[in-house]
Amino acid sequence: MTQPNDIEREIEEARERLAVTIDQLLYRTSPKTIVSREIAQVKAVYVDTATGEPRTDNILKTVGAVVGVVAAIVVLRKLSR
Repeated sequence: MTQPNDIEREIEEARERLAVTIDQLLYRTSPKTIVSREIAQVKAVYVDTATGEPRTDNILKTVGAVVGVVAAIVVLRKLSR
């Protein structure tokens, strides 16, 4: 048969688990944490996390895309005049 002390102990353990879970959720949803996580993801695209070396292939692709968009905007503006 379950003793009152056992029930109290189980309730306290459940409270502690819930408190840890709430703390984890608060940490994960914190704006600072979200920004840090997003920055890390972007850096991982442009920097090799294992060696710290820049990933020139991804950098060149991005630069090429930006140059292409800027060139398209310039051409479209000139054509619309």
